[in-house]
Amino acid sequence: MRLAPLPPEQWDADVLGALAVMLPEERRNPEGAGTALSTLVRHPRLTKAFLRFSNHLLFRSTLPPRLRELAVLRVAHRRQCEYEWAHHVFIGKAEGLTDDDIAGVQQGTAVDPLDQAVLDAVDELDEQYRISDPTWAVLSEHLDERQRMDLVFTIGGYGVLAMAYNTFGITPETGRQ
Repeated sequence: MRLAPLPPEQWDADVLGALAVMLPEERRNPEGAGTALSTLVRHPRLTKAFLRFSNHLLFRSTLPPRLRELAVLRVAHRRQCEYEWAHHVFIGKAEGLTDDDIAGVQQGTAVDPLDQAVLDAVDELDEQYRISDPTWAVLSEHLDERQRMDLVFTIGGYGVLAMAYNTFGITPETGRQ
């Protein structure tokens, strides 16, 4: 681990304020925040700004949660981000993803055309920094303009998190999702 979670004795008003953007009061502590957020709060101003964006992606996005989780899991798989993968398998199952769906994410394949377009969008953005016209056309058949925008920013936002988590050495907590 390159950056360890901020020690409890260093938690101050700036740290608590940064976490207030996303976490209820009872979780604004080293244990409740978890390893990732407890590490990110080493830079409270950056954490607060990024959590505002992340809060939109996770809780206010127009993208259906099941599709969001397909995209996040594909990002986590492609970026080999153990932390994101572990947490979002759990979240994805709660949003209706099956074990077969999750296995398909790892292969980059899905039976449903919209699911496949979401996986393809992740791959295309990761490789070419844009979604191809054929993939965009399939997405457009099922998702409105704002949902497509939310998809692009979800893929990018979770890509940034995967890079940060991998670089800082953040790994999943044992026994906790």
